[in-house]
Amino acid sequence: MRAFRAVAGLVLGAALLAGCGPAASAGGDDTPPKTSTGSAPSPAGSASGSGTGPTASPTASPTASRVPAPGETLVRVTRTGGFAGQTHTLIVKGDGSWTRLDAKAKTEGTGTMPSAGLAALRTALQEADFAHLPRIATGGPTIYDGYFYTFVHGGYEVAGDQGSLPPALTKVVDALPSFTAG
Repeated sequence: MRAFRAVAGLVLGAALLAGCGPAASAGGDDTPPKTSTGSAPSPAGSASGSGTGPTASPTASPTASRVPAPGETLVRVTRTGGFAGQTHTLIVKGDGSWTRLDAKAKTEGTGTMPSAGLAALRTALQEADFAHLPRIATGGPTIYDGYFYTFVHGGYEVAGDQGSLPPALTKVVDALPSFTAG
Protein backbone atom coordinates (compact mmCIF):
# COMPACT_ATOMS: atom_id res chain seq x y z
CA MET A 1 0.00 0.00 0.00
CA ARG A 2 2.85 2.37 0.84
CA ALA A 3 4.55 1.69 -2.50
CA PHE A 4 1.25 2.32 -4.27
CA ARG A 5 0.95 5.70 -2.52
CA ALA A 6 4.48 6.63 -3.51
CA VAL A 7 3.89 5.72 -7.15
CA ALA A 8 0.50 7.44 -7.15
CA GLY A 9 2.11 10.55 -5.66
CA LEU A 10 4.80 10.61 -8.31
CA VAL A 11 2.27 10.11 -11.12
CA LEU A 12 0.00 12.80 -9.71
CA GLY A 13 2.95 15.14 -9.23
CA ALA A 14 4.05 14.60 -12.82
CA ALA A 15 0.52 15.22 -14.07
CA LEU A 16 0.27 18.42 -12.05
CA LEU A 17 3.66 19.57 -13.27
CA ALA A 18 2.69 18.95 -16.88
CA GLY A 19 -0.55 20.91 -16.64
CA CYS A 20 0.11 23.73 -14.17
CA GLY A 21 0.84 27.30 -15.08
CA PRO A 22 0.76 29.29 -18.29
CA ALA A 23 4.30 28.25 -19.19
CA ALA A 24 3.39 24.56 -19.44
CA SER A 25 2.54 24.87 -23.11
CA ALA A 26 5.85 26.65 -23.73
CA GLY A 27 7.96 23.90 -22.17
CA GLY A 28 7.65 24.96 -18.52
CA ASP A 29 9.47 27.60 -16.57
CA ASP A 30 11.19 25.20 -14.19
CA THR A 31 13.27 23.08 -16.51
CA PRO A 32 16.48 24.17 -18.17
CA PRO A 33 16.90 23.33 -21.85
CA LYS A 34 18.57 20.02 -22.55
CA THR A 35 21.71 19.69 -24.62
CA SER A 36 22.09 17.19 -27.44
CA THR A 37 23.40 14.67 -24.89
CA GLY A 38 20.18 14.96 -22.87
CA SER A 39 21.78 16.68 -19.89
CA ALA A 40 21.26 20.17 -18.59
CA PRO A 41 23.72 22.73 -19.94
CA SER A 42 26.73 23.79 -17.90
CA PRO A 43 26.35 27.03 -15.97
CA ALA A 44 27.81 30.14 -17.53
CA GLY A 45 31.53 30.37 -16.99
CA SER A 46 32.11 26.68 -16.40
CA ALA A 47 33.71 24.25 -18.76
CA SER A 48 31.63 21.65 -20.50
CA GLY A 49 32.75 18.37 -21.86
CA SER A 50 33.45 14.92 -20.57
CA GLY A 51 32.87 15.77 -16.91
CA THR A 52 36.49 15.37 -15.91
CA GLY A 53 38.83 18.05 -14.66
CA PRO A 54 38.48 20.60 -11.90
CA THR A 55 36.15 22.99 -13.75
CA ALA A 56 33.86 20.45 -15.40
CA SER A 57 31.55 19.76 -12.47
CA PRO A 58 29.79 22.72 -10.87
CA THR A 59 29.56 22.92 -7.10
CA ALA A 60 26.10 24.51 -7.12
CA SER A 61 23.04 24.11 -9.27
CA PRO A 62 23.02 26.22 -12.45
CA THR A 63 20.09 28.27 -11.15
CA ALA A 64 21.10 28.51 -7.48
CA SER A 65 22.19 32.15 -7.69
CA ARG A 66 19.61 33.22 -10.28
CA VAL A 67 16.59 35.05 -8.88
CA PRO A 68 13.37 34.10 -10.69
CA ALA A 69 11.29 36.86 -12.26
CA PRO A 70 8.23 37.86 -10.21
CA GLY A 71 5.81 35.67 -12.20
CA GLU A 72 8.23 32.76 -12.59
CA THR A 73 7.93 29.71 -10.36
CA LEU A 74 10.46 29.61 -7.53
CA VAL A 75 9.41 26.22 -6.16
CA ARG A 76 6.57 23.73 -6.54
CA VAL A 77 5.95 21.19 -3.79
CA THR A 78 3.32 18.44 -3.78
CA ARG A 79 2.45 16.70 -0.50
CA THR A 80 0.52 13.43 -0.65
CA GLY A 81 -0.65 11.12 2.10
CA GLY A 82 -1.26 11.66 5.76
CA PHE A 83 -4.05 10.06 7.76
CA ALA A 84 -6.71 11.21 5.28
CA GLY A 85 -4.62 10.52 2.17
CA GLN A 86 -4.94 14.05 0.82
CA THR A 87 -2.91 15.73 -1.92
CA HIS A 88 -2.01 19.42 -1.95
CA THR A 89 0.41 21.36 -4.13
CA LEU A 90 2.03 24.69 -3.29
CA ILE A 91 3.41 26.86 -6.07
CA VAL A 92 5.52 29.80 -4.91
CA LYS A 93 6.48 32.45 -7.46
CA GLY A 94 9.60 34.62 -7.44
CA ASP A 95 7.73 37.57 -5.94
CA GLY A 96 6.49 35.49 -2.98
CA SER A 97 2.95 35.01 -4.27
CA TRP A 98 1.71 31.47 -3.75
CA THR A 99 -1.13 29.24 -4.86
CA ARG A 100 -2.36 26.11 -3.10
CA LEU A 101 -3.98 23.45 -5.30
CA ASP A 102 -6.07 20.41 -4.36
CA ALA A 103 -5.73 16.91 -5.80
CA LYS A 104 -7.66 17.96 -8.91
CA ALA A 105 -5.39 21.00 -9.46
CA LYS A 106 -8.17 23.39 -8.44
CA THR A 107 -7.13 26.48 -6.53
CA GLU A 108 -7.75 26.16 -2.77
CA GLY A 109 -6.05 29.34 -1.68
CA THR A 110 -3.67 32.11 -2.63
CA GLY A 111 -1.54 34.61 -0.80
CA THR A 112 1.77 36.39 -0.62
CA MET A 113 4.64 35.43 1.65
CA PRO A 114 6.08 38.18 3.86
CA SER A 115 9.53 39.34 2.69
CA ALA A 116 11.25 37.64 5.66
CA GLY A 117 9.46 34.36 4.87
CA LEU A 118 10.41 34.58 1.20
CA ALA A 119 14.04 35.25 2.15
CA ALA A 120 14.00 32.22 4.47
CA LEU A 121 12.55 30.05 1.68
CA ARG A 122 15.17 31.26 -0.82
CA THR A 123 17.94 30.51 1.69
CA ALA A 124 16.55 27.03 2.39
CA LEU A 125 16.29 26.30 -1.34
CA GLN A 126 19.85 27.45 -1.98
CA GLU A 127 21.22 25.44 0.96
CA ALA A 128 19.35 22.32 -0.22
CA ASP A 129 21.47 22.27 -3.42
CA PHE A 130 18.95 20.37 -5.53
CA ALA A 131 21.57 19.49 -8.15
CA HIS A 132 23.30 17.19 -5.68
CA LEU A 133 20.32 15.65 -3.90
CA PRO A 134 19.20 12.11 -4.70
CA ARG A 135 16.17 12.14 -7.00
CA ILE A 136 14.26 9.96 -4.50
CA ALA A 137 15.30 10.14 -0.85
CA THR A 138 15.26 6.76 0.87
CA GLY A 139 16.53 5.11 4.02
CA GLY A 140 14.67 6.99 6.71
CA PRO A 141 12.29 5.52 9.26
CA THR A 142 8.80 4.58 8.12
CA ILE A 143 6.23 7.07 9.34
CA TYR A 144 2.84 5.44 9.08
CA ASP A 145 0.28 7.88 7.71
CA GLY A 146 3.18 10.21 6.92
CA TYR A 147 3.56 12.37 3.84
CA PHE A 148 5.32 11.90 0.52
CA TYR A 149 6.80 15.10 -0.92
CA THR A 150 7.77 16.00 -4.48
CA PHE A 151 9.85 19.18 -4.94
CA VAL A 152 10.58 21.00 -8.21
CA HIS A 153 13.14 23.80 -8.11
CA GLY A 154 15.73 25.13 -10.52
CA GLY A 155 15.03 22.46 -13.12
CA TYR A 156 15.42 19.59 -10.64
CA GLU A 157 12.77 17.28 -9.20
CA VAL A 158 13.40 15.42 -5.96
CA ALA A 159 11.00 13.36 -3.87
CA GLY A 160 10.83 11.30 -0.72
CA ASP A 161 8.85 10.09 2.25
CA GLN A 162 8.60 12.39 5.24
CA GLY A 163 10.99 10.23 7.27
CA SER A 164 13.58 10.05 4.49
CA LEU A 165 13.86 13.74 3.62
CA PRO A 166 17.32 15.21 4.14
CA PRO A 167 17.42 17.99 6.76
CA ALA A 168 17.87 20.58 3.99
CA LEU A 169 14.53 19.60 2.42
CA THR A 170 12.85 19.62 5.82
CA LYS A 171 13.96 23.28 6.11
CA VAL A 172 12.32 23.97 2.73
CA VAL A 173 9.06 22.39 3.95
CA ASP A 174 9.21 24.46 7.14
CA ALA A 175 9.68 27.69 5.13
CA LEU A 176 6.64 27.08 2.91
CA PRO A 177 3.14 28.44 3.45
CA SER A 178 0.66 25.94 4.91
CA PHE A 179 -0.45 23.03 2.74
CA THR A 180 -3.98 23.31 4.17
CA ALA A 181 -6.32 26.20 4.88
CA GLY A 182 -6.59 27.40 8.43
